[in-house]
Amino acid sequence: MSLSKRLDEARRAFTRGDTAASAAAHAPERIAEAAKEEHGGAGSQYIGDLVYGGLDGIITTFAVVSGVAGAQLGTPVILILGLANLFADGFSMATGAYLSSKSEQEYYEREWLREAWEVEHFPEGERLELVEIYRGQGYSEADAQNLVEIQSRDSQRWVKAMMVNELGLLPDERKPLISGLATLLAFVVAGSVPLLIYLLGLFVPVAPEVAFPVSIVLSGLALFGLGAAKVIITRMNAFRSGLEMLVVGGLAASVAYIVGALLKGIGG
Repeated sequence: MSLSKRLDEARRAFTRGDTAASAAAHAPERIAEAAKEEHGGAGSQYIGDLVYGGLDGIITTFAVVSGVAGAQLGTPVILILGLANLFADGFSMATGAYLSSKSEQEYYEREWLREAWEVEHFPEGERLELVEIYRGQGYSEADAQNLVEIQSRDSQRWVKAMMVNELGLLPDERKPLISGLATLLAFVVAGSVPLLIYLLGLFVPVAPEVAFPVSIVLSGLALFGLGAAKVIITRMNAFRSGLEMLVVGGLAASVAYIVGALLKGIGG
């Protein structure tokens, strides 16, 4: 059994209040078996980029569609503004995800080098720091000294303890480029949903009074689906998460539609 599967079982048991299932998930043989497995799949660390990139894509694109529809500017304008927004915002989101991940990793590496240098040159001071940190967490003086003694036997483990306990930093194992590409892909694919009916209109006649309601339905389904998919990360109730995202996206679209309707005279 993989670690992620055992954790999923433990979470479900906690949600149900099932102590027997929780005990089974914490059985020594299951823990030992899960510990042998690699922690997380190759793509699991990018799920957040995919889910949130997709959500942003749907909400922003549908807001554009709603605004143009409210202004009654017609299908060509919806497609021009919708596609321009889709790729421009998608690229902007991807760039932001790439730079954010890269900056976090560079900051972590810089702080690691500093802590490693301090451990090498000022070991006693670093020991005292870690003792005080553990005491601040509620450990007794003796227990804090014992913990530091164990941690300081290995320099890498010692530095890692300083990174976590003193700075609150954990390594980000994502590759910045893949993180950016995942965000872009999710944004463009999910963000194209509100435009599907209008793209279809390029080949098959679709009346404007039909296209917008269909776009609303498609966007609503996609919003609810991706909102529910957030539970992969948040581990919350899927229906509640989907409904919450549907309401948030609907509010954003409603605001855009109202603004478009109020300003439709500007468009001619």
